[in-house]
Amino acid sequence: MSNEIKIEVNNLGIGYKSKNAITSVFKGLNFSFNSGDIVGIIGNNGLGKSTLIKTLSGLQDSLQGDILINGKPKNTYSTNDLAKELSVVLTEKVSGFNLTLTDLVAMGRMPFTNLSNKLTDNDAKIVKECIRVCGIEKEAEKQLLALSDGQYQKAMIAMCLARETPVMLLDEPTAFLDYTSKHHVFNLLSKLVKEDKKCIIISSHDIDLLLKYCNKILLLQPENKYEVILTNEYKIDDLFEKVTGLQRG
Repeated sequence: MSNEIKIEVNNLGIGYKSKNAITSVFKGLNFSFNSGDIVGIIGNNGLGKSTLIKTLSGLQDSLQGDILINGKPKNTYSTNDLAKELSVVLTEKVSGFNLTLTDLVAMGRMPFTNLSNKLTDNDAKIVKECIRVCGIEKEAEKQLLALSDGQYQKAMIAMCLARETPVMLLDEPTAFLDYTSKHHVFNLLSKLVKEDKKCIIISSHDIDLLLKYCNKILLLQPENKYEVILTNEYKIDDLFEKVTGLQRG
């Protein structure tokens, strides 16, 4: 069972810094999410969905504002301690010569291992259980290159589970998956939230999936406008119109 968690942002600005310029993508974000929330981030391309996921996870610095985890500023956590609070699944695939699915999932235990990164019997037990929970036991010894997109996405989720973090951040976890595989992934995430009281935040373009499985949606709009929406108050056509500005014919 995960610990209770609250992730909060105050006046958050996200974007990119280079030697010559600062590029702002979105600014003025204020929200908080808690254990038991499964949150979808939605909005048109270029509004900052992936940038927000990377910023929340610590892979990218914020331009302004604060990110708090249980009231403590994220930038006061050590890298290892932050890795015990937040885990992330990005769209970029992990690659490596002869890496198996089990090897990938085992990477989730790295914040807890010793300097030699050797897994204990308990670590190995956790890895095996996470593979089972994600329904990919038959693929456990397959090399990553031999996995289907759906199997790989479940393996990445299993890696996050192996880290046992209360917060999971996922950037387009169902991109390029078929309809059935998308529902399998979202159903798994929904089950994790309900059973382990995790806080899961997902960026996605799939409006129907977010409405079905999430209890909240963070809708990013142009000109730094945004809304936090309770999904039980919306129908698919209403949210489609709000996201696109178009009415369904």
